Amino acid sequence: MAKTKELKTDDPALEQPQQMSEAEKKIQEANSTPVAVQTAESTEERGITGMLNDIVLTALNKRASDIHLEPHEGKMVVRYRIDGILKDVYNIEKKYEETLVFKVKVNAKLRTDEHFAPQDGRIRFNFDEKLDTRISILPTAKGEKVVIRLLSQRGRSFKLSDLGFRENELKMVKKAYMKPYGSIFASGPTGSGKTTSLYAILQTINSREINITTVEDPVEYEIDGVNHVQINKKGGLTFGDGLRSILRQDPDVIMVGEIRDSETAKIATNAALTGHLVLSTIHTNDAVTTIPRLIDMGVEPYLVATTVNLVIAQRLARKIDESKKQAKKLSQEEYDELKLYRPDIAAHLKVGDTVYEPEAPKGTATIEDGYKGRVGLYEVLEVSEEIRKIIITGANTDQIYNQARKEGLKLILEDGIEKMREGVISLSELIRVTALKE
Repeated sequence: MAKTKELKTDDPALEQPQQMSEAEKKIQEANSTPVAVQTAESTEERGITGMLNDIVLTALNKRASDIHLEPHEGKMVVRYRIDGILKDVYNIEKKYEETLVFKVKVNAKLRTDEHFAPQDGRIRFNFDEKLDTRISILPTAKGEKVVIRLLSQRGRSFKLSDLGFRENELKMVKKAYMKPYGSIFASGPTGSGKTTSLYAILQTINSREINITTVEDPVEYEIDGVNHVQINKKGGLTFGDGLRSILRQDPDVIMVGEIRDSETAKIATNAALTGHLVLSTIHTNDAVTTIPRLIDMGVEPYLVATTVNLVIAQRLARKIDESKKQAKKLSQEEYDELKLYRPDIAAHLKVGDTVYEPEAPKGTATIEDGYKGRVGLYEVLEVSEEIRKIIITGANTDQIYNQARKEGLKLILEDGIEKMREGVISLSELIRVTALKE
């Protein structure tokens, strides 16, 4: 397929609600100019196809992870999530909304006559590279909202050394994945890069001598030589069922997309106990609380102590664009405000310290905002013999935390402070992605 022309989303006109977008101009041109082709599509349909392709290709070139097509009164707003932040890009006239959503449904093989229930599907776009996308449609008061997740390999690094780990943390991670059994957990909120960290480990250990199988919902990226299993709840394939089936496939390494319930936690723990290396994600705020979380799910403390090798807690922070980085001294006023609202950060700084921010945009801001790419902020808990003993005796979170700190556990905030001092991230970004520990 010919390369689709990229929308000029950095044109100020496209960011003004009153202005017509390039996509709208394109469809109007298509509607008014007959094209002699052998196809059953109408001229307007061809215009909608071009509009959808332009929206997706532009998002791909802007390094967006998601596209939001949001229905509003009198218009549909197109937003891109770039480096974790949603940006308004341009508007589409309301009269094209229904046709555009219809086109998405047709391409995703969804029901076109269903307007009041959520639907999920997939579309493959054929640009210069094949691009798989995941489609989610949700009915709202103003119409059907569409979210398109871009599952692109472009620019995606699966090298552990590129993710932001410190040298000592990389050594702990390597020590954990070199063990033939046990488990490694990546914890954090949605969108914190947990799956990317686990994929980086899989990419590192992947070889023809071992059998690696994953069970995921959804399978977002594929690694050559790794067996990826897609969860299908409608077909009765859950994480628990998938994990049981994988264990009958003679695996060496298993990745479970997420530990969501007691059943999955117990099966994964037993797999880690019986000679398999198990990788998984889990939703906890920090590394230490992963231990009591597993126990709360019904896994016996002695099994947790025996099987867990490592826990990686993480957040993703936007990196300052090197060409737009500016150093400044922390003023008394800024320090006082930090001390009031973020005393945890203020405790690591003093008036006059050098901090970094991207330069203020000149004129109309582009959707990049002075940031480019993201880096992980990490908290890596290695489960030592002392910590194992504490877990078995039924110790609480504070006791595990205190022992881990004695052994050198660095918190996410502390890693963020270091990366801020190095000029990798800004002070405002550190404030945004970290939170006070209750």
